[in-house]
Amino acid sequence: MVVLLYEIKFKVWIEKDGKHVLGRGGAEILSAIKSEGSIMSASKKLGMSYRYVWDYIEKMERNLGEKVVIRDRGGSRGGGTVLTERGEELLELFNKIDSAISEVVDELSKED
Repeated sequence: MVVLLYEIKFKVWIEKDGKHVLGRGGAEILSAIKSEGSIMSASKKLGMSYRYVWDYIEKMERNLGEKVVIRDRGGSRGGGTVLTERGEELLELFNKIDSAISEVVDELSKED
């Protein structure tokens, strides 16, 4: 029996042209926007400030060179935010990679 004296950890992120586009925090933000339908609701769900989430999305879009969300301004008819096709693709790609690596790490971490 092998007893591990340490833990295996990893971080996954997606880059474009050497610039950070999406990591675990960004994936959580996109996922919350997808489920909540607005930046405000997503920020509340995640316990983050609206400004932080807004700025994170802006940086993500700037580094990617395209939009990841479509914003509909609030007002009398309400607002909302949805993921673009690219935003959906990035979130799905991140989740697939993260899940696959998690499975490998979990398998390696098991005691025999």
